[in-house]
Amino acid sequence: MQNMVILGATGSIGASTLSVISANPDAYRVYALVANASVDKMLALCLTHRPQVAHMVDSQAALTLHAKLPPELNIKVSSGEDELIALVTATEVDTVMAAIVGAAGLVPTLAAVKAGKRVLLANKEALVMSGELFIEATKASGATLLPVDSEHNAIFQCLPEEVQANLGRCDLAASGISHILLTGSGGPFLTTELASLASMTPAQACKHPNWSMGPKISVDSATMMNKGLEFIEARWLFNTQKDQLKVVIHPQSVIHSMVQYRDGSVIAQMGNPDMRTPIAHCMSYPQRIRSGVEPLDFFKVGQLSFCEPDFNRFPCLALAIAACAQGQEATTVLNAANEIAVEAFLQGQIGFTHIAKVNEACLSSVPKRAMTSIDDIIALDAQTRIYAREQLAKFA
Repeated sequence: MQNMVILGATGSIGASTLSVISANPDAYRVYALVANASVDKMLALCLTHRPQVAHMVDSQAALTLHAKLPPELNIKVSSGEDELIALVTATEVDTVMAAIVGAAGLVPTLAAVKAGKRVLLANKEALVMSGELFIEATKASGATLLPVDSEHNAIFQCLPEEVQANLGRCDLAASGISHILLTGSGGPFLTTELASLASMTPAQACKHPNWSMGPKISVDSATMMNKGLEFIEARWLFNTQKDQLKVVIHPQSVIHSMVQYRDGSVIAQMGNPDMRTPIAHCMSYPQRIRSGVEPLDFFKVGQLSFCEPDFNRFPCLALAIAACAQGQEATTVLNAANEIAVEAFLQGQIGFTHIAKVNEACLSSVPKRAMTSIDDIIALDAQTRIYAREQLAKFA
């Protein structure tokens, strides 16, 4: 029986994780649920899953939740960063699902890694912001790191055991691997006229053709920044060299990613586009459990198509690949700028094509510095957010 903490419990990954737990009640127990401020959603989850602890990042939300929870459930309600770190590092906790979206997930995820927990990584920003420090912390603590993102999980499943056992420190070439092929659907605007992109609304950007995701990740999919962040994450997870990682557009989202070997073989992981599949794989690795996902029906799949990414259509993807080549400071800056730009777009403050312009302005203008500690990363992140907000006025 594994005791699990779910960071980002009220989001889409949290919901999928709880679904897998419900399908395997003899193997997993919800020890704690963590959310930002969604009191009603958290209340419903507490009534269903009966965790020992419910943690709200927002202190007022924690007070409200405490007042609404039936006392007889005996669920502790907590708030504050220190309480959160104590929660993910508690001796009772075996596994942490790291699914808080954005930079907010970095500190608790890194704390879980340093505590040697089994960490299911759905927060790609942790590696985007602190890749080298994160991998070194994993090595030092002996934590088990498993990638939840469908693409990274697919790559993981296609790799030989010696690579799986040495994430972040593996040698792909020595294992006979020539390329990692990171697939992406292209999002809702893959075939939209370029001239029309500037007028796309948040509702249109969030209407992904294949996946059900939160608003931030949905917009990132529409700009393909999500694929760019995944490119950076893959660089750290699989210790890739510049020429070992490629992005392939695959609109059907049936092949979740591929690994190409020196002998010409290509191994692909396939399945219906449902996050419960990679979540179940990470929860049970190296075993297999029920995920609740219907098996892929090849008679209904139809045509599978592939193409190269168009960087004129997806400038955010080009920025991410360039930032990855520049180093840790650049990826930290890009992530922070993008979070501000996407939030502004969702609130109607800037247009869709302005997201890339804000990101580019920050990459070219924010002073870079060496990243030697988590404090350095957090300071650069904060500095970039200030500058990004200043840039918004140019596009309002």
